[in-house]
Amino acid sequence: MKYLKYLFGIIALLGILFIAKGFLTPSIAYTSEIVVNKSAKEAWAVMNDESKIDQWLKGITKIEHVKGEKGTVGAVTKYTFTEDGQESVIFETIKSITPEEQVTMDFVMEDVMHMDYKVDFIEKNGKTHIKSSTTTKGIGVFMRSMVSFMENSMQSQEDENMSNLKGLIDGNRTD
Repeated sequence: MKYLKYLFGIIALLGILFIAKGFLTPSIAYTSEIVVNKSAKEAWAVMNDESKIDQWLKGITKIEHVKGEKGTVGAVTKYTFTEDGQESVIFETIKSITPEEQVTMDFVMEDVMHMDYKVDFIEKNGKTHIKSSTTTKGIGVFMRSMVSFMENSMQSQEDENMSNLKGLIDGNRTD
């Protein structure tokens, strides 16, 4: 019986520490940057080509336009991802857009997380620097704590996506 009390005490302490981490780290932020050997115009066009998105965005299986005019402020797009047989849905809302320069978006995975996402395009000497900046916050106490432990994996995923995008843009042969 004594060991059972210790076991429950340890489990309770771990639960408290897990929840506390979410309160101490309510959001995570990370950036990723690539340089491509193409103009900002071409890089922007490749990144926004829905027929190529599955070549750089890992796990995407379906894209559905939900409302608003595509590529304009307020437009909402539903993205379906599948990883290890698990399907997840993310809704993207464009907050601001300056073609070939910058786009800011909200991404929401219902009951899981909210992401503020920004991509900047800066052209210098025939090359384009593309930088993504993300701030992610879990929805609810449990998910806020979960997200606080996921910073490295989310950073790695963004770096992989950006690396895939670089390869796609640099290898582009269409106008």
